[in-house]
Amino acid sequence: MLDAKLSRRGFLAGAAGAAAALGASGYLSYGAWEKAHAAEAEAEPQFAGHSACGGCYSKCAYSAYVRNGRLDKIVGDKEHAFGVGKPCARGYGWSQLAYSANRLTDPLKRRDDGSFEAISWDQAYQEIGDKIKEIIATSGPQALALVETGSVSMDFYVQRLFTALGCANMYRHGVACNLARNSGLLQTIGTGDFGADYGNAKAVMFIGRSFADGIRPVFVDEVKAARDNGAYLVMVDPRYNSSMGFCDEWVPINPGTDLAFILAMAHVVVRDGLEDKAFIASETVGFDTWAESLKQYTPEWAEKITGIAAADIERLAKLLAENAPAASIDSGWRAVTGCSYVNSGETARAIAAFNGLLGCWNKPGGALLFPSAPTFGKLDDPRFAAPPAVKEKKLGTKEYPVSLYSMVSANFLMEQVRDGNVRGIMFCQSNMVGGYSNPKILEEILTGAELSVDIDVQMTDTARCCKYVLPDTSFLERDDLPWSFSYTVPCLTLRSQVIDVIHPNTRPVHQIAKELAQACGVGQYFDFTLDELAEAQLNTLGLTLAEMREKGSISYPEKGVDFNAPIKWGTASGKFQFANEDMAKVGLTPDVNWIEPLVMPSGDEFRLIGGKQPIHSQSWTTDIPELIQITHDYDLTRIWMNAAKAAELGIADGDEVEVYNDLNSGKVRVKVTERLNPTCIWMPSGYGCNSPDLTNAYGVGLSFMSFVPFQRDPYYGATMSQEALVKVRKVGA
Repeated sequence: MLDAKLSRRGFLAGAAGAAAALGASGYLSYGAWEKAHAAEAEAEPQFAGHSACGGCYSKCAYSAYVRNGRLDKIVGDKEHAFGVGKPCARGYGWSQLAYSANRLTDPLKRRDDGSFEAISWDQAYQEIGDKIKEIIATSGPQALALVETGSVSMDFYVQRLFTALGCANMYRHGVACNLARNSGLLQTIGTGDFGADYGNAKAVMFIGRSFADGIRPVFVDEVKAARDNGAYLVMVDPRYNSSMGFCDEWVPINPGTDLAFILAMAHVVVRDGLEDKAFIASETVGFDTWAESLKQYTPEWAEKITGIAAADIERLAKLLAENAPAASIDSGWRAVTGCSYVNSGETARAIAAFNGLLGCWNKPGGALLFPSAPTFGKLDDPRFAAPPAVKEKKLGTKEYPVSLYSMVSANFLMEQVRDGNVRGIMFCQSNMVGGYSNPKILEEILTGAELSVDIDVQMTDTARCCKYVLPDTSFLERDDLPWSFSYTVPCLTLRSQVIDVIHPNTRPVHQIAKELAQACGVGQYFDFTLDELAEAQLNTLGLTLAEMREKGSISYPEKGVDFNAPIKWGTASGKFQFANEDMAKVGLTPDVNWIEPLVMPSGDEFRLIGGKQPIHSQSWTTDIPELIQITHDYDLTRIWMNAAKAAELGIADGDEVEVYNDLNSGKVRVKVTERLNPTCIWMPSGYGCNSPDLTNAYGVGLSFMSFVPFQRDPYYGATMSQEALVKVRKVGA
């Protein structure tokens, strides 16, 4: 790493828990680093180009400055829609990845005893290519699969490789992030995401979502704007999370029962005739069906399930309805709606449907459908022509026909690996073993695969299970393709290489994919350079590569949300869908109805719930010394336990406890607090790394997923990461 060259706190003194301050900082110089390089002080930092953080999939853009060839400071690019000029704590920490002592530096091959030997790139390509060709020849291309979470270039090049091979089995991290949410929203509003006009809102309800613990700096700006504008902000969450600094009210709901809470609020709105009748008449289908179903979901019914008083359910429903259309329920993300419960997808549908009752869609202060992202035009050069389209559908689409096609279920894929239907699997910066489901089971499945390849920068839990590990460069050491995306304002951004390649035997992912294609006999689809492709893409938007490298990011405010334009619903009906007959394909009712959580605690059991901390992006960032040191300094691996429950068990704040169930057990310290629903314990996610090569993260804290069964919800295929029960006992008691 950097040894003493970068102080462990040089970039983030006193940051733990101060998420709002992190979101508002905007600029941070590595003062400690500069002091350590006092002899080099005469060399001024030089602008090296625009990069984009790799610490999460938001890829917030910033300007990079180097001193004597080494990264010196980063300054957020204000034009980036997610970063808005303010890298978060993760982003500052992740900028040190390039200098990590635990970087992968050479291609590796796993020996029979589980150890690894360094091999040449030629040997790696030859052996991997030969095995892929053999699998295709004997079992067909559908016996291969890809799981990736990475850069834009990774998306394009590696997916192009698998398409050229004739394989449709390409998966993302959504199974453990937002698969159920996005799929449920897709069936209701025709797209997998939506936002809100927070700055003009009069009331916003968050269901288990904490912007201050989350990822995108723009979220903190927006919730602050809502607060400053006088909006009434309600947090429905079993835990008093970091965003409560912005909120007016905490609703400590029983975890897993949010669907009942929303149904009961919808009951109140319809019962009292508070719904937006004009919106419902002109924009929707299925309202009458849902209205009839809602009659059974009274606040008194929901009180027994959620632990929230019927009077509070009535009051909050009317609060939102009376402030409509400048009111909404936030879309949620991973917790609650994304992948946590058997009812997560239906909870997402219920959130969208409740907002339909408010008539707040694309209204000032209401819920927003994002405008279209800038779209690259057709590339006339035949070199860029796509490989022939794959006729087969990816594995899992038959079993999960209402899931978002681009995600489906990566856990279903692993069952196909276990059963021998998928013989070869490739990962690209996707630590599936560390975070998609139960790691012990995933490790067992993956180590038994005939062919497994991981392209990554560090030796993750997933990499150590693979037969071949190919070392990517860090995001600072490579160029990337332009990224076109949309938020409330569409945006275009470009990551450029800002430092020289540190380890000469690492290669950028686009080069690895191209050379693997040659080894597999499909190299003809890669007869161009990355710069040539980027130039061609940008030219279709009237831009040049040189212009984008100079600007870094371009926003298009003139193409933002138009409150006066007709709404274009992407559903099959062309309308907002309170009811959808397609849900019958997976055994659901057309309209949203109550589904109980898969498991419920009883006796001395607790539901295990978890979430992010402001300094970590799941397992990605825990090996960064500067970030994991904050974890140590503030004892951030602790579980949270309700004070009354702790007293019953004879547990005091700071005690060491054992968390256990039939799948796993582990010891950790406890934070005893009034700020947690008594039916659960809260455990931070991202810890419990099981890769000894990641010396900073190895063995720190508990692995949340180690306590979670290997399972999928029957409707969308998500992990159901919070459908797990544990017990807790004081160590030594």
